[in-house]
Amino acid sequence: MPAPRVGVLSLQGDVREHLIALRAAGAEGVPVRTAAELATCQALVLPGGESTTMERLLRTFDLLAPLRAAIEGGLPCLATCAGTILLAREIRDGLPGQGGLGVLDLAVRRNAYGRQRDSFEAGLAFPAVGPEPVLVAFIRAPRIEAVGEGVEVLARWEGEPVAVRQGPHLALTFHPEITGDPRVHRLFVAGLGGV
Repeated sequence: MPAPRVGVLSLQGDVREHLIALRAAGAEGVPVRTAAELATCQALVLPGGESTTMERLLRTFDLLAPLRAAIEGGLPCLATCAGTILLAREIRDGLPGQGGLGVLDLAVRRNAYGRQRDSFEAGLAFPAVGPEPVLVAFIRAPRIEAVGEGVEVLARWEGEPVAVRQGPHLALTFHPEITGDPRVHRLFVAGLGGV
């Protein structure tokens, strides 16, 4: 069976790191900058970065409408940090006009863990990927402040949700791609078996 083809939105953020993690997880990772490239993918990673900049670039590259249509058509997404903000139903502390895609039944607050200097790494208990903690990085991370009934919380940090799943989508407030542990990406890729 061929490896699933998973795109990484390549407008901003940790594109190379996600491509490496996807390869380690058994997927074919490909950069996505156009609607044509998006159409070749079985799933998509929305990386971290700056959510308002990413939304503006999606509009500039005429990707916002095709991306929304692909997700509404069932395209599974792995969202990290700013990617989670883009997918959330409600963005708190967003800039005027910031709307995102409204895919996940979440309310998120931008930069809730502080500024760049407040970033940190942590060993996170994440039972869905195994018994050993996953080393992750929180970088200007958003906070998930509310989840809808159809959202499953997979991991918490200090009692707050930091990894959730809704349907085919996995959303994280942290960065698993920069610490060298591919288990979160493996979890996502394993869920693509029926794609």
